[in-house]
Amino acid sequence: MDPVTLSVLASGLAGIAEEMGTLLVRSAYSSNIKERRDCSAALFDRAGRMIAQAAHVPVHLGAMYESVRAVAARGALPGEVWVLNDPFAGGNHLPDVTLVSPLAADGEIIAFAATRAHHSDMGGMRPGSMPADSREIYAEGLIIPPVRLIADGEWRTDILELICANSRTPQLRRGDLRAQAAANQLAGTRLAELIERRGLDVVLTAFTEVLAYGERRSRAMIAGLPDGRYTAAGEVEGDGVTDDDIPIRVAVTIDGDALTVDFAGTSPAVPGNVNCPRAVTRSACCFALRVLLPEDVPANDGTYAPLEVLTQPGSLVDARRPSAVVAGNVETSQRIADTVLAALSQAVAARTARGAGGPTAGDGAGRRGPGDGPVLPAQGQGTMNNLIIGGRGWTYYETLAGGQGASARGPGPSGVHVGMTNTLNTPIEALELEYPMRVERYELDMATSGAGRHPGGAGLVRSIRVLQEATLSLLTDRRRHAPRGAAGGGPGAVGRNEVDGVRLPPKAGLELAAGSVVTIRTPGGGGWGPSDG
Repeated sequence: MDPVTLSVLASGLAGIAEEMGTLLVRSAYSSNIKERRDCSAALFDRAGRMIAQAAHVPVHLGAMYESVRAVAARGALPGEVWVLNDPFAGGNHLPDVTLVSPLAADGEIIAFAATRAHHSDMGGMRPGSMPADSREIYAEGLIIPPVRLIADGEWRTDILELICANSRTPQLRRGDLRAQAAANQLAGTRLAELIERRGLDVVLTAFTEVLAYGERRSRAMIAGLPDGRYTAAGEVEGDGVTDDDIPIRVAVTIDGDALTVDFAGTSPAVPGNVNCPRAVTRSACCFALRVLLPEDVPANDGTYAPLEVLTQPGSLVDARRPSAVVAGNVETSQRIADTVLAALSQAVAARTARGAGGPTAGDGAGRRGPGDGPVLPAQGQGTMNNLIIGGRGWTYYETLAGGQGASARGPGPSGVHVGMTNTLNTPIEALELEYPMRVERYELDMATSGAGRHPGGAGLVRSIRVLQEATLSLLTDRRRHAPRGAAGGGPGAVGRNEVDGVRLPPKAGLELAAGSVVTIRTPGGGGWGPSDG
């Protein structure tokens, strides 16, 4: 396929995924999707390879392919929509519900459309389905294996009612699932229109060519890094059972145009809920690779083809049923991404030292001009700061922004989501309208910024007063170990969790009396370069 046609069709396929996401956001009922945009959309070919994705949540997109393949293996047919959330069948954690639709042309399945959205309550032992004290996945909510939600164009009301009956907010579940189904249906309409304009053979060829192009670009970047083995260590700050650090060990091997990430030496699975299904671990590794690539490289399964991930079954990063995993998706994934990036930064530094790519190339987020090498920033906040508050008939969930690391090009941005999350905040007006809560403080905390020639981004402070009795769950990290600076820059400040002025551990759950104030201070990003440089 000639480059112009390939570019046009690649943009057309990506546009379908983006429009799916836009429809989902605008149609959803819950603030977690319509305000925060905690959702993702993507297109897959008939083999379950992701060919186009919207710029949504990284932790969703690297794992969704397993859900698509699980549905395909069960004999999905055109006109059906399948639903699942099982983390051991390609899901992330139970609140992330995936809808998969086979798309057909001339009577044959040629693609799959998939949406994944974080539903604010899927049952379980605590409102919000993200308990800090779960010990098995069964306590975290309703587990949905791949099942038909729509068959022959008709909703399976028994399945829909079963899901809604297990949620504390059934009307929101019903509305959000219908929004996801509508987004999948739109993908079928838009793909049919593309086939009508270009022809089926051309579109199918584009599927193959887009994957091949992504792989070529990815391999070329990896080949530009020095061969070798680069190691790094990280940790998760407790699992909700104990507050002890849980080790993560990574060895990244670069061999020609291939990259292997080996987690040998990482902790076994733990009693608490910070364990990761392997699909989530792969997502974090895909994200780390994506950070190295220029932004014009499409993010698809071809781009990640040079990546091999090695894990030990039953470990923290390859948990097996019935391990609790709800925090593994949101917190351990962040620590994995940071640790893999720390190892890759050694390869980038070695490349720079040998004269391939200057130290000021790029902007610290993987963006750079033609001919420049990859550049990595100092560490960002490295946590999603999960805040879950719920009472009778309502559940509030939010991930809170913090500081991004600085880079050779300039300071890190403040008050942004970092790493494996890519969502927005819940506006105060929407929060106070929907929930019995009042926001009493919401501002940047400039003191959290890592010092340096280019300072890190600042974290923020958010204080919320609950106006009714409620349950609180906190799943956070970086409360003891600060985000590291780079090139002589200082670390960002750690975060802090408080209820009525009393400090809480990184993972905590408790009952709140009416009038209690929950305050979250999020970490800042590391600085770049010495302050006197």
